[in-house]
Amino acid sequence: MLSLHDLVKVYPGSVTALQGVTLSIPPGMFGLLGPNGAGKSTLMRILAGLLEPTSGRVELDGVDVTERPELVRERLGYLPQDFGFYAHLSGLAMLEHLLALKGVDGPRGRRALARELLERVNLGSAAERKVKGYSGGMRQRLGIAQAIAGDPRLVIVDEPTAGLDPEERVRFYHVLAELAQERIVVLSTHIVEDVAVLCPRFAVIKGGRVLRVTTPTEARGRIEGAMFEGFVERGELEALSRTQCVTQSMLVEGRTRARVFDPKGQPPPGFALARATLEDFYLALVRGALQVPEAATDAALVGSGAR
Repeated sequence: MLSLHDLVKVYPGSVTALQGVTLSIPPGMFGLLGPNGAGKSTLMRILAGLLEPTSGRVELDGVDVTERPELVRERLGYLPQDFGFYAHLSGLAMLEHLLALKGVDGPRGRRALARELLERVNLGSAAERKVKGYSGGMRQRLGIAQAIAGDPRLVIVDEPTAGLDPEERVRFYHVLAELAQERIVVLSTHIVEDVAVLCPRFAVIKGGRVLRVTTPTEARGRIEGAMFEGFVERGELEALSRTQCVTQSMLVEGRTRARVFDPKGQPPPGFALARATLEDFYLALVRGALQVPEAATDAALVGSGAR
């Protein structure tokens, strides 16, 4: 179990990145979903032992790793948002170098372990290719290979699918799903699809605060019957956004089609009931349109093991 207790982080200049984050994260995949600037990367760096919180603590399986960050590093795999590689090295040589930096070896030697890890992330056939020739998805899988070296208890991945094309994203989803069968995996992202595909439970964070802890099914059910969709005339979308929570807008055959969240069931004329999506829930929540009663919020947090 990974437990976060009232984490606060204030940077110089009185910039508060985290404002009392408390969560309990069991083994498996857990999503941390929020807009850019929500505090996700700050939280990931604290969990990885790279940044000290201003107050609060982090426990991994009952051990306080805030006081002794070296303990979490021994049991950690970390794939940050921007992972640097030496482009002139082969994937195999790059991974060997990273294993040496981590002090990880295998029973048959470091090179054999590197090959095993590359096979595990479906890069075995590209082991001798230079990293500069890798696609974005291949580089991310190479990053995961180094993250799981040493069989860590906790794996942290920060915005892992940003910039990947749809095919690479799906391939990477399979790699992450396999990892979560054996350990705690915390996935930080602003991409709703990542959470919908991978995470049985997730938290929404904004402004350094946890807004909600829930499941994709619960989230969609929370707004079912309150989503409506219809066409708006050109130039009317801005006016509609001032009176309604518009979660999405798209062009369909040259016309603007919008989705609105209206819990009172009073959509604009011409709008029809639509099936709720996780993205609708997320956007309604972070935009302040989804007002959850305090008791319901507490129940959701307690039910997830958080407080």
